[in-house]
Amino acid sequence: MPTLIVVMPVFNEPATLATAVARVKSAPLPHGWSTQVVLVDDGSDAPTRALVAALGDSGDAKVLLHPQNRGKGAAIRSGFVHALSKAHAEDCILVQDADLEYDPRDFAPLLAPAIAGEADLVLGNRFATAPIGLKRTLHRTLNGLLTLSSNLMTGLKVRDMECCLKLFTAPALARVIADLDEERFGIEPQIVAAAARHGLRVCEVPVTYAPRSFDEGKKIRMKDGLRVFVVLWRERRRTARMRLR
Repeated sequence: MPTLIVVMPVFNEPATLATAVARVKSAPLPHGWSTQVVLVDDGSDAPTRALVAALGDSGDAKVLLHPQNRGKGAAIRSGFVHALSKAHAEDCILVQDADLEYDPRDFAPLLAPAIAGEADLVLGNRFATAPIGLKRTLHRTLNGLLTLSSNLMTGLKVRDMECCLKLFTAPALARVIADLDEERFGIEPQIVAAAARHGLRVCEVPVTYAPRSFDEGKKIRMKDGLRVFVVLWRERRRTARMRLR
């Protein structure tokens, strides 16, 4: 039976984590598929750490712990390494946030291209429909700038490079895992750059998105957007070096 292994980085999410895990566990999947949840607690506060432990004790999730906060990228990488140690060739590995911005009911559409053998990496696209409101329009514009920069570097033509929902087939993730070393939000452009460098087939699927505000706990900041350009420059150099070998 193939398994969708859902890697969920967690940092100070006591209000949303239990609901997020419950939604992931109940998400409809294609016939014959099952779900496993891997929580990576990235040095959270005491309430979140207690909730993570309870979810682990109940059997709802496998729990990995970082004693100190290292960043989303580090948490994703820890989850990926664990997932690959358990995965079979037919399995898939997906990143899902713990803050309820993304809907696990999109898991089945994300799986479809991988199951059909059409893609090695499937990205969510939050902007398949026109945004409503000034904040959403500004978000789309800024995201579009970052995505365009990524496309110019990688040669891909994606529309939402920064989307959290990224689904790998297990063999594809095994090909790129050694290239992933970003500790924080720079992991998003790095994943896409590594996929392009290794010739993975990449596609996008529209997903729903319910953004939260900074007051509600959103963690990404302007410096993380600027980090994208640093990562893209470094990944371009990596690609050039690989081509010279």
